[in-house]
Amino acid sequence: MRAHSTFSFHWLLALLLWALILPAQAQAQADTPHQSPEELIRESIDDLMGKIEGRRGYFSENIDELKTLVDDSLDDVADFRYIGASVMGRYFRNASPEQRSRFADVFRQTLIDTYVKGLVTFDYQEVRVLDQQQDSRQPDQASVDMEVVAEDGTVYPVSYSLRLSDDQWKVVNVIVNGINLGLTFRNQFDQAMRDNDRDYDAAISGWSPDVDVSDQGQGT
Repeated sequence: MRAHSTFSFHWLLALLLWALILPAQAQAQADTPHQSPEELIRESIDDLMGKIEGRRGYFSENIDELKTLVDDSLDDVADFRYIGASVMGRYFRNASPEQRSRFADVFRQTLIDTYVKGLVTFDYQEVRVLDQQQDSRQPDQASVDMEVVAEDGTVYPVSYSLRLSDDQWKVVNVIVNGINLGLTFRNQFDQAMRDNDRDYDAAISGWSPDVDVSDQGQGT
């Protein structure tokens, strides 16, 4: 049962990774320069449904094309420099600029390589942005709550954390089914540093994130 949950989570995260590339397109197409984070995500989900449906067979036979599509688009919507610093946590301060940059690149690529195949295999009924969203206390921070409904009826609550950078909202974290991915990956990087005797280069080169959807309640 645990293995099933792990694979289901991989597919779900792949679906969310695909969704991350779409707010950049919505940003470019927005009629107003101050489109809200909720509007960006909502338009992205609508666009997602139209783009992925009917093309699963094609992408399953052209995985490299899908990887390239995601890789080329992610920088416009996800702030991987910020995310990388957060995942490195207390080790970020003593890392060299080259190591910081390399980890941000490795982090992005491992997510793409690990989960992109799930885009054509995850079975879902619906992806929906919730009508009521919580107001942010900080003008440069926001969260957008949504749900993914699997074919078996399981509902996965999802919350995007966004940060305003250079007048554009960018995703900096995702919480799925109570699992804070940023915190989870930070704990895994800490363990990698311990396993490699604080060798930054070894920890970065061997980085291989993994999350089980049954590991809930890791906080925010």
